Amino acid sequence: MVSITIDDNIQLRSFEVGDAQELFDTINASRKHLHPWLDWVDKTVRPEQSLEFIQSSLQKAHNQEGLDLCIVCDNKIIGGIGLHHWEQQLKRAEIGYWISEGHQGKGIMTKSITAFVAFLFDKLGLNKIEIHFVSANERSARIAKRLGFKIEGIIRQSILRNGMPEDVVVAGLLKSERTV
Repeated sequence: MVSITIDDNIQLRSFEVGDAQELFDTINASRKHLHPWLDWVDKTVRPEQSLEFIQSSLQKAHNQEGLDLCIVCDNKIIGGIGLHHWEQQLKRAEIGYWISEGHQGKGIMTKSITAFVAFLFDKLGLNKIEIHFVSANERSARIAKRLGFKIEGIIRQSILRNGMPEDVVVAGLLKSERTV
């Protein structure tokens, strides 16, 4: 189980089986906000699907294939952050993240990603972290830039978003480039 304290009110921690209903409720309340950017939102229509995600996440963590943490503010789940496409030999992985609509624009995601990146470099020994986001996602672009990630390229029309092909921006940060 992983727990990363951000400040007195915010922490990142491993999901627990008992989080399924709260996770679902958080996603459901921000469905319209999350839908444009995250295809899994449309596939999460029942609390049981949140439970399946949590169980899968715990198995991936156990097998060292990935790591999904919830973002908790004032003891409530308000989002998620995770490591995927973990290439252990290369010491490289991608991260993804989301936050509920009512908590965006407060700096919580920037603080959470900063702490998560430090954990990945310092505790897991990664050398490179990537963020992949659709070019229209200006918030993710600003976060990547703010945290020192460099745009490495654009993979043209490589993802379907709302049924339409869209470009994906790849931003990367090497451990040697890290400023925090």
